[in-house]
Amino acid sequence: MEDKKLHIAMYPWFAMGHLTSYLHISNKLAERGHKISFILPTNTHTKFEPFNLHKHLVTFIPITVPCVDGLPSGTETTTDVPFPLHPLLMTAMDLTEPAIEAIVRDIKPNIVFFDFTYWLPSLARKLGIKSIAFVTISPATVGYLLSPERKLRDKVLTEADLLQPPQGFPPSKIKLRAHEARGLAAATVKDFGGLSFMERLLLCLTECDAIGFKTCREIEGAYCDYVESQFEKRVILAGPVLPEPPASVLEEEFEMLFSSFKAKSLIFCALGSECVLKKDQFQELILGFELTGLPFFAALKPPTGHDTIESALPEGFEDRVKGRGFVHGGWVQQQLILKHPSVGCFVTHCGSGSLSEAMVNECQLVLLPNVGDQIINSRLMGEDLKVGVEVERGDEDGLFTRDGVCKAVKAVMDDDSEVGKDARQNHAELREFLISPGLENSYVDGFVQELHSLADLM
Repeated sequence: MEDKKLHIAMYPWFAMGHLTSYLHISNKLAERGHKISFILPTNTHTKFEPFNLHKHLVTFIPITVPCVDGLPSGTETTTDVPFPLHPLLMTAMDLTEPAIEAIVRDIKPNIVFFDFTYWLPSLARKLGIKSIAFVTISPATVGYLLSPERKLRDKVLTEADLLQPPQGFPPSKIKLRAHEARGLAAATVKDFGGLSFMERLLLCLTECDAIGFKTCREIEGAYCDYVESQFEKRVILAGPVLPEPPASVLEEEFEMLFSSFKAKSLIFCALGSECVLKKDQFQELILGFELTGLPFFAALKPPTGHDTIESALPEGFEDRVKGRGFVHGGWVQQQLILKHPSVGCFVTHCGSGSLSEAMVNECQLVLLPNVGDQIINSRLMGEDLKVGVEVERGDEDGLFTRDGVCKAVKAVMDDDSEVGKDARQNHAELREFLISPGLENSYVDGFVQELHSLADLM
């Protein structure tokens, strides 16, 4: 059965993190000889070509993003527009259904992977093709927020509901604070392309033939079992799907800068391609780094209301941190920076891609989640696995302070910190597990077996 090569179509949400995650699993499958048809916006191809490691098997198929009133012309991914316009991009993606049907009819894959296009399972079923909701958020997040136990189709989720996990949720230390529960409850009912975000995800999870996750049973097994039992769907795990080491090298100016600092002394902060902080929080963050007395490099977007980083810096900040503190507004080679010997601490928004990259490196983790699944990821890392320290926030307002940032960094960086010792030991053990010989191969091979089994049910 396994000698037969599969043909898999990929159609992820038009967000860089989702597209990247799907390309990682595409590379792992192509490495085993399986054919991948990866559908993505026309002009986005060039951004992903360098990361396509098997060009003879992974084919990029262009799709034109339809025009939608209010969506700027030329928009292709979430990085092209501010967060409030993401629902319009989702509307545009839904309008690609006829084009996707034509493509799928033409290429005739065995299986299609998707995440937000709720209509894809019925389209695939009509054509005799199996569908997998390959979910980029963690099983813990799906289980906590979207479990059918919450009877989400019968009532609107409230802040009070989300302060507690569903009744049958596995024992864990994952808990939400008041401001987080309030924000997530509001997000579930927010329009996301003509449907509420929650309804869209529920349709994807209930209509697909199986649910796929990028995780290990040893880390999230209990949550995977819970999702499988609640949704009554086969849950298949691809393992950690670690990103391949980049073929490129760190740009010379950054290599020279980072090499000027002692080993494991530098704070590196990156909050993802979509996080835009308010000015007060932007300033508290970098003032917290200043307070540590350690060298730091923060890759941040300009805060709300500012076009440049420089215009938002606190008065006198640049002079005070000259030579040891840098705030950069452009894109950076995160994977290569995390590997640099000078980096001792990574302040992360807890996106799944960033955590995957961080866990296989030796830098310590400071957790600063911003929205959605990042919050559950942070609790999983900081409370369940205890591999990092989360920055304290106000329970009601959700705001962090410079002192809280400094405290969290010191907790993981100071040699005499008991919390830091535990986090360092736990991180080291998890890292050794994730990079242990054969682990990823055994998971991906098992994943392929599950795909064969699914395809053979047709």
